[in-house]
Amino acid sequence: MPFKIVRNDITKMRCDAIVNTANTKPIIGSGCDYAVYKAAGKRRLSEYREKNIGEVPEGDVFLTPGFRLPAHYIIHAVSPHYIDGAHGEEEKLRDCYRKSLSLAWKQSCRSIAFPVISTGSFGYPKEEGIRIAADEIQAFLQNHEMLIYLVVFDAQSARYGKRFDKDLQAYIDENYVGAKHHEEYSVQTMALRRDLDDAICQPGETKQDDAPCQPGEAELDDESFSPYEDNLYEDDLYEEDSDEDSEEENEFTELHESKLEERMKHLTDSFSEYLLYLIEEKGMTNADVYKRALVDKKTFSKIKNHAEYHPQKMTAMCLCIGAKLNLDETRDLLARAGYALSPCDKTDIIFSYFIENQIYDMIELDIQLEEHGLSCLI
Repeated sequence: MPFKIVRNDITKMRCDAIVNTANTKPIIGSGCDYAVYKAAGKRRLSEYREKNIGEVPEGDVFLTPGFRLPAHYIIHAVSPHYIDGAHGEEEKLRDCYRKSLSLAWKQSCRSIAFPVISTGSFGYPKEEGIRIAADEIQAFLQNHEMLIYLVVFDAQSARYGKRFDKDLQAYIDENYVGAKHHEEYSVQTMALRRDLDDAICQPGETKQDDAPCQPGEAELDDESFSPYEDNLYEDDLYEEDSDEDSEEENEFTELHESKLEERMKHLTDSFSEYLLYLIEEKGMTNADVYKRALVDKKTFSKIKNHAEYHPQKMTAMCLCIGAKLNLDETRDLLARAGYALSPCDKTDIIFSYFIENQIYDMIELDIQLEEHGLSCLI
């Protein structure tokens, strides 16, 4: 079953279980924890935890009924507070996902919804937290059948949703017609050719001045365009360059010649070599790129250390987001792995919209793909 990233309020998810970001002590926290208690019924849920659960250490989980929620169960994952990444936060966060999934499986759950654990008031870096979530969920799905949602619901996500509804759909409508335009253009061209053929005299036919047509000669009236009338003479087309033009050319040379020469040196680079070149040229680090791309370090290391390694297309697209490439750089990099962006593929169209508009947010990209009924990249 699939793993989906969605924009929603987790308390409204109709699943067998939802996951809550809980505190170690039986107190109501802020953010997701407060929302879950409020929707489920503060008094009943608080009393149940105090009576049946008590204190729980970070990284552990416990189960309660869903009470007033649409979900049957609430799995409370006691989430780690982020300090600096050197106090076992990652392992505790991974435990939250692993143990939640294991507990849901024991309860015979067929569907479960997670928030992005610890990335709110608990302070865990959002991109790193999402990468960990994706790692653990995908590892679980290799051996288990379950519908798993990762629910994103915050102010930024809500702003994106309102912004994209109209703009992205207009972009898809405009660009996802390449094949149809080609088909329509072909039909129109054939019709135009037929009309042109009809306008050309056949041997032996008579023109308006009663002189016989020559093969392939078209009928022209007295006001027909002459190729030599009202046109610039050749000398006019090749006027001497003005001083202003020369200055602009020199300015272009000074600004771009060195960069152009540098790019020319990389004409034969592999995907790996060209990616590393672009990362360096943009002043980024490898970690900046693979973290933003939500690509795990092991996969990036394969790409980095093996010049001829060809990643999957989805991984390559994620790295284009991670490296903040423009559309030309994206097409060039993908081509070096044998891929292209197709006007007949909605995933490619939506991805192109993000690249063209410099929106380098993998989570929002995956949400948009999911909302259009497409597979996620992560």
